Amino acid sequence: MRISGKNMRFNLGDIRLSAQKFTLSITDNSAVSKTNGVPDGYVDGDVEASGEMELTTSQFNLLNKAAANAGAWRALPAFDAMGYGKIDKDELKVEMFGVRIKISDLLDVDSNGGSALVHKIPFDITSPDFIKINGTSYLRDDETEDLVS
Repeated sequence: MRISGKNMRFNLGDIRLSAQKFTLSITDNSAVSKTNGVPDGYVDGDVEASGEMELTTSQFNLLNKAAANAGAWRALPAFDAMGYGKIDKDELKVEMFGVRIKISDLLDVDSNGGSALVHKIPFDITSPDFIKINGTSYLRDDETEDLVS
C-alpha cells in the first residue's frame, strides 16, 4: 500500500483541514554556470514556493471563522502549515513556514449539481524557514543564516 491523497491531512496554524486538493510547488532558479558556452558548475538562484488548497464549504468556513476573529481575511497572519501522511512503511511530512493565504475562486457554481462546492485558496510561502521535507530543510543553513533567528 502507498500514500495517496486520501491519507494526507493538513494543518494551517492550529486549524486542521481536509482538502479536496492541495498543491505546493517550489521554484528554484539555480542555473548552470558556463565558460565559453561549456558548463563549469552552477550558481545559486532565488527560490520561491506557492500552492493552492481546494476546500469544501465546511472546511472553508473554518478559515472564515479565523478571518472573522482576525477582523478580515487580509488581516490573517501568515501561518505555519503541515501536510502529513503515513501508511504502512511510507511517511511524508511537509512543513511550510509563513503561509500567506488569499482567495481566488470564492464561487464556482454549477447548477447541475453532482459535486460539492469548492473554494480555491492560493498561498505563498513568506518565511526564510521556507520548507522542510521529512525534517530536512530545502535551503542550506548558509542561505538563511542572517535571515532566520
